[in-house]
Amino acid sequence: MHALNALTRFSACIRRRQARARLAQAAISMGPPTDQFNRPLRDLRISVTDRCNFRCPYCMPKEVFGAGYPFLRDPQLMTLEELTRIVRAFQALGVNKVRLTGGEPLLRADVPELVRILKQELGVKDVALTTNGWLLEKLAPALRAAGLDRLNVSVDALDDTTAGKLNGLGFSVERVLRGIDAAAALGFPIKINTVVQLGVNDSELLTLCEYFRARGHAVRFIEFMDVGNTNHWSVERVVPAKEIVERIGAKWPLAAVGPAYRGEVAARYRYLDGRGEIGIISSVTEPFCRDCHRARLSADGKLFTCLFASLGWDVLGALRAGADAAGLETYLSRVWGGRLDRYSDERAELIATGEARAKIEMSYIGG
Repeated sequence: MHALNALTRFSACIRRRQARARLAQAAISMGPPTDQFNRPLRDLRISVTDRCNFRCPYCMPKEVFGAGYPFLRDPQLMTLEELTRIVRAFQALGVNKVRLTGGEPLLRADVPELVRILKQELGVKDVALTTNGWLLEKLAPALRAAGLDRLNVSVDALDDTTAGKLNGLGFSVERVLRGIDAAAALGFPIKINTVVQLGVNDSELLTLCEYFRARGHAVRFIEFMDVGNTNHWSVERVVPAKEIVERIGAKWPLAAVGPAYRGEVAARYRYLDGRGEIGIISSVTEPFCRDCHRARLSADGKLFTCLFASLGWDVLGALRAGADAAGLETYLSRVWGGRLDRYSDERAELIATGEARAKIEMSYIGG
């Protein structure tokens, strides 16, 4: 009798696994999943830590993220093994680009090993990392050896006083610039991320362009966005993309460059003198929700389908509860298939009606 019961349970287990496999295969056989607006899933951004060594007011203001802030503890974070299994499930659904973010990703000691796994074991086509650059001079060689494809480094000002205000701790920008130079010397393609705020750092647009175009690095100017609930955003502090292009173009004539691929976030402009290009990310004045194909994974394994999302899906919880590869793929496919996010398209209406919407902090899910 005991043997019969065991056989029955085993058979039921096999049938459940087969059913999950059929569901996953059915989703995959139709190609990469698309959401409710027919947007495919292509890119994955992974926050590997919610901690940061800066306190930039537009992301992690120090009055909120102080000594007593409840950051995630190590047992809550995805391990390398868990990250490997989750990324493999995303790959099965068509993802071929992964960006590592934070917090500050270089605070996590095993990031070079994670890069190695992504490139050498999983064969991810494009692995990038966004950093504030403070630890880059030290870690660039290990990242290069691991196979990292490219870097984005945040530089909001070259003036030390302004830079110190914008990193929240008075740090000089010099160490970040040394890190950029060290990474460039190793052959890394590098883009510079600059969040532009009216009356804060918009006076440095030309200075930043001049410095980085002389070194072969494109600057991506980012409109100040209402990410999270603590960065004191207001539309009055946004410098519109059009104005940024006009200011820079008055000094160095520019020509628009078409997107390199569908869903490219930055609108690109090349200098007519042939000395590189700039990019503009205009979530506020020229939303690009219609072509957004990015999923975001927090450091504790929650899946968010929009930078401005309120709720996440507990992928790590499903994995730790016993989900196998087919189960994970089915879960991810269903989440993406139900996606309705288009916050940036709706922002103006929300502002006009005074509707407030709670959003996840950018330091938790990465920019």
